[in-house]
Amino acid sequence: MIRVIQWATGSMGRTALRRIIDSPGLELAGVHVYSPAKSGMDAGAIARRPDTGILATNDIEATLATDADVVLHTPRITLPYDAMAEDVIRLLESGKNVVSTAGFHWPHAHGAAYAERLHAAAIRGGVTLAGVGVQPGVVVERLTLAATAMCASIETIEIRETVDASAMASPEFVFGLMGLGSDPAVSDIRTGPLAALYSTLFSEVLHFSADAMGSHVERIDPHHDLVLAPREIVIPAGTIAQGRVAATHWRWTAHLANGVAMTLAILWTADPSLHGDGTTGHWIVDITGRPNVRMTLDIHEGDPTAPPSRALTDATMAVAIRAIPDVVAAPPGLFAYQPQGVWQA
Repeated sequence: MIRVIQWATGSMGRTALRRIIDSPGLELAGVHVYSPAKSGMDAGAIARRPDTGILATNDIEATLATDADVVLHTPRITLPYDAMAEDVIRLLESGKNVVSTAGFHWPHAHGAAYAERLHAAAIRGGVTLAGVGVQPGVVVERLTLAATAMCASIETIEIRETVDASAMASPEFVFGLMGLGSDPAVSDIRTGPLAALYSTLFSEVLHFSADAMGSHVERIDPHHDLVLAPREIVIPAGTIAQGRVAATHWRWTAHLANGVAMTLAILWTADPSLHGDGTTGHWIVDITGRPNVRMTLDIHEGDPTAPPSRALTDATMAVAIRAIPDVVAAPPGLFAYQPQGVWQA
């Protein structure tokens, strides 16, 4: 039985908490929350399950002192990107493996000093750190790279993601972390903290991919676009005024030493009809070379009465829960799933 601490209980964290409580192979050891209002609540009440006898706490010292094998770390990603590193280092040093959905996919992307701090903490604690998720985590690192095995040569790899925010209810997420509703006349998010946050996060995907292909990143060129609302747009999270940002199109192209140009393109939109092609809620992967390869991946909610966002939450937490036994069994240090048979020049 693996003893698990659930860290954070937002939408992702509550789903994770239910999975832990329901799993026959996992035992809930603790719950760490940020909200004082949740501190002292039974985990079952937070997760809409019967009482468990495990009470949530917002005291990190109490969490560090809890006997557990692993912490499932699911906070919302923050500005700046490395703001959560100190908590994770303390968890590792306390002898707890960490499975995180909030970064830490490939720390080497940010230089030896950053990666070594995390690695050294894991070694001191005799444990392992893994960043997991759907994207980053699966779409590129475990699916796209595996598909390159079908190529004799590769010129470009492009991954295009579309996320429909029209049904999302969290103002903090939609207007804060996605940057929708912002006024470009006041602040251009393409050159501000959000751009820095996502450039840092998604650079991990590009550096991981280069390493898997036996190469390295020589440079990353950003190219970001905004789509402004042609009219007032009302969504569950709030109202986007005419002329404010209705969609963000983030794009990075990494030029690898092996000659491959690899592009990540991410469209977040409050209204898919603004883009004309009806492409929502999925990824399209194009690998050009010999031969060309195209893949389309869609994750959607099968229950019409459930919020559409539940599908990606379920998928992300499935990846994280599945990773727990692998990370616990791994040798101390930094962990990442390796794709099979990746193309190399």
